[in-house]
Amino acid sequence: MEIFSARNVNKVFADTKALTNISISVNEQSIFGLLGPNGAGKTTLIRIINQITAPDSGEVFLSGRKMTRADIGQIGYLPEERGLYKKMKIGDQAIYLAQLKGMSRHDAIKNLKVWFEKFEIMAWWNKSIEELSKGMQQKVQFITTIVHKPRLLIFDEPFSGFDPINANLLKQEILQLRDEGATIIFSTHNMGSVEELCDHIALINKSVKIEDGPTDEIREKYKSNIFEVKYKGDFDKVNNALNQQIKVLSHLENNRENQITIQHINGKSNNDLIKSLIPVAEILSFEEKIPNMNDVFIKAVGESNRK
Repeated sequence: MEIFSARNVNKVFADTKALTNISISVNEQSIFGLLGPNGAGKTTLIRIINQITAPDSGEVFLSGRKMTRADIGQIGYLPEERGLYKKMKIGDQAIYLAQLKGMSRHDAIKNLKVWFEKFEIMAWWNKSIEELSKGMQQKVQFITTIVHKPRLLIFDEPFSGFDPINANLLKQEILQLRDEGATIIFSTHNMGSVEELCDHIALINKSVKIEDGPTDEIREKYKSNIFEVKYKGDFDKVNNALNQQIKVLSHLENNRENQITIQHINGKSNNDLIKSLIPVAEILSFEEKIPNMNDVFIKAVGESNRK
């Protein structure tokens, strides 16, 4: 079921197009990757969702209703630019931000202490933000984003400043929030995190949406018939067995196991290809290489820039 949608959203700043006819649909209890190079228009769309700015044309909907400022209480937004008060005590600040989202002081303190203990920062409750490391500050801001249990969470580069251990902790919490019913729009340049977390992605470049679909289907779309073959045998014999429609991209040889990466341009089927290798080598594995999201990002944006 759809929880959020943007329909034909346009936004122009002076002579610069920020968004051009952008439409996306985000399903309930999913993690949606909003991707694109710097300046593509992602942050503008996020600000429109949060009612910080308005589209020039087009509309945004929450649960089938056109969004208004009254819907802000159902959204949690972790911006890329962090905005905590450096001199204010952490506990007081977290309570204040929770109350802005409609929580009572009692419920705010109760929920915040659960999260502070989970993230092992309870000892910092009466400290000021400026006394914390960047990673610790990130934990506080993450907590203030999710403490009121919003239906829709928007995370813009949430892992910035985290070491690998804390980044993994945050990933697990994001997955748990989804499993408990939250829907997440996730913007990042870390394509490894996109592969780990996102069910669906939309890729924006120069204000225009250039890809939109389930993550696995987008990766399949950009595959290039590249295969990795592990074998025992002589490379020259293997190379000679391949016809001109098979391009050898790389090969590694050692005494135990050899490996070639090939691109099957056209012609023979995969079964025929394997049959041609069997007389000259012992095939240990034959695997198609599906591009990762980093490869997809580079290729899709590059193709878009050439149009």
